Amino acid sequence: MKWQRARRSSNVEDRRGRRLAAGGGLGLGGIAIVVVISLVLGKNPMEMLGLVQQFTAGTASQTSSAPSQPIDDEASRFVASILGETEDVWTELFRQQGQRYEPARLVLFSDQVRSACGTASSAVGPFYCPGDRQVYIDLGFFEQMRTRLGGGGDFAEAYVIAHEVGHHIQTLIGVSQRVNDARRRGQNVEGDGGLLVRQELQADCFSGVWAHHAQQRHDWLEPGDIEEALNTAAAIGDDRLQRQSRGSVVPDSFTHGTSEQRVRWFRTGFDSGDFQRCDTFAATRL
Repeated sequence: MKWQRARRSSNVEDRRGRRLAAGGGLGLGGIAIVVVISLVLGKNPMEMLGLVQQFTAGTASQTSSAPSQPIDDEASRFVASILGETEDVWTELFRQQGQRYEPARLVLFSDQVRSACGTASSAVGPFYCPGDRQVYIDLGFFEQMRTRLGGGGDFAEAYVIAHEVGHHIQTLIGVSQRVNDARRRGQNVEGDGGLLVRQELQADCFSGVWAHHAQQRHDWLEPGDIEEALNTAAAIGDDRLQRQSRGSVVPDSFTHGTSEQRVRWFRTGFDSGDFQRCDTFAATRL
């Protein structure tokens, strides 16, 4: 992938090397326990961490005894380039609809980070927080994709970033609010065919739409790049992850969709380039 052809975004904040202040917040051990419990119960780790954080955030603040300077390394340049391309693509697509795109910020962190959605460890993986409209990524996750999940590669990493930006798109167009409203009304949003799965699959489709237009703009994909993204989408399907961790599949606890669904919705976006084809909430077949 010839990612150097893209414009680098200035909306990247590098918090790698910073430490969270002791006291008030969850420690690493506490975060790990919440993550493990959420996976066992089939819950969204970020949701459970956010709930716990509501009781612990009052006295904690994010500090660093020696604030680190942003690291100008290849990894950060890659992230800034991919984020910049999402900004350029979605700015144009929004413009065509007579709307203005508001870019998300992306935070690089290591080990642990505090967001408006609560404190999270690297174990949670990349996530988007609608409370502060920021994407959070520990770059160590990309190494895990290669060594543990059977995915990886530069375009696969771009897919992950574009997927999280897809959640930002959902916040801007009101999808996230509708899902949250349903949850507050007591509606069960999890499970195969549930609103959470539809929300995640739509983000996969949005990432495919972005990849379609980015390729048209830069002709930057190389042989094997699409396969990297598809392999990664398959590797992080609920069914595969559950089979690896539990030895069985429990569709009622799905939150992201199966491997086949994630691959198919990414391809829907990539092949069409039309974000209106990404209405997973109206789809009868996911």
